[in-house]
Amino acid sequence: MRTKIKQKLRQETVLIIAVLLAVFSAFIIPPDARYPGYIDFRTLAILFSLMTVMAGLQRQNVFDHIGQVLLKRTKNTPGLLFVLVGLCFFCSMLITNDVSLITFVPFAFIVLHGLGDKAFRQLAIPVVCMQTIAANLGSMLTPIGNPQNLYLYGKSGMSMGAFLRLMLPYTLISLLLLAAWILFLCRKMNFGDSQSTFLPEDSTVHPMNRSRILMYAALFAVCLMTVVRILSYPVMLLTVLLAVLITDRHTLRQVDYSLLLTFAAFFVFIGNLGRIPAFSEWIQSIIAGHEVPVAILASQITSNVPAALLLSGFTSDVQALIIGTNLGGLGTLIASMASLISYRHVAIRMPDRKGTYFAAFTISNVLFLAVLTGIWILIR
Repeated sequence: MRTKIKQKLRQETVLIIAVLLAVFSAFIIPPDARYPGYIDFRTLAILFSLMTVMAGLQRQNVFDHIGQVLLKRTKNTPGLLFVLVGLCFFCSMLITNDVSLITFVPFAFIVLHGLGDKAFRQLAIPVVCMQTIAANLGSMLTPIGNPQNLYLYGKSGMSMGAFLRLMLPYTLISLLLLAAWILFLCRKMNFGDSQSTFLPEDSTVHPMNRSRILMYAALFAVCLMTVVRILSYPVMLLTVLLAVLITDRHTLRQVDYSLLLTFAAFFVFIGNLGRIPAFSEWIQSIIAGHEVPVAILASQITSNVPAALLLSGFTSDVQALIIGTNLGGLGTLIASMASLISYRHVAIRMPDRKGTYFAAFTISNVLFLAVLTGIWILIR
């Protein structure tokens, strides 16, 4: 029992810190009528709805099916790596970096095991490392790719087109870097073999309920209409809740409610900080004109979601924060909390190689971050 509690506390470290900060700030600024105004209910409603839709699609094995279809058409190892890494990169743009890694990292382990022990030992760590980087980089293109984008997009008032144009250069460079890495790895390890399929022989075709898939696709469209400000968020929230409660209520158990509570706690903490003149003036003086580097550095310590929530309360240059927190998802293992998903899978399946993975992950992330930061310096 005690072990389970410790494990749960480790998993919810960010939530616990957020709650403690909110409680601490409440002693300085006692709760009053302004507290409800701290909460960005629109962001929370969209985030909840998107997580619910993605959980429903996962329950229908939609993403596993997409991976299996692509593997059936893959004939060589370079193609295999492009599929495994590309799934995380492109899918994260729509289903978030967390869902991409939760789905496709275990999928990669199954596929790589089918290549034999030697190939698995050679490929598992670099592939999972690049899947993680790919998910964090692909997700930066769209407002729904990750939680901080969703929040900052809503706060900025930008159009969808403006957001895509802002992050497109970094996304394209990221794609080129990932492709170069795959080609380098295959050449270094002399992989170029051909075979009929990389799909494991014992792979099963999971059942899918077409009517529910269509329902979740329709609900996803409803969420997108709210993101681009065509539909009001209360209408979206009510639509998603009613549809899921009536047809597939078990999906609601798979929503990451701790993330929603983390957002709410940070909203309270940031709202209270903004009412402390000395602190507010101090942090504004630090961040003014340096939003991107400050966001990158803050993300290395707090992860990019808390960094986005915290810094957004003290600058009006939200576009710079979007760039900074997305690039800031690279670097340390906690720079993007989604990266911990991959690390947990490696720790469970390859406990003797956790250190190797950590070293490879850190070196790769620092290199990607250095290149993309250089791109920012050139085009700013």
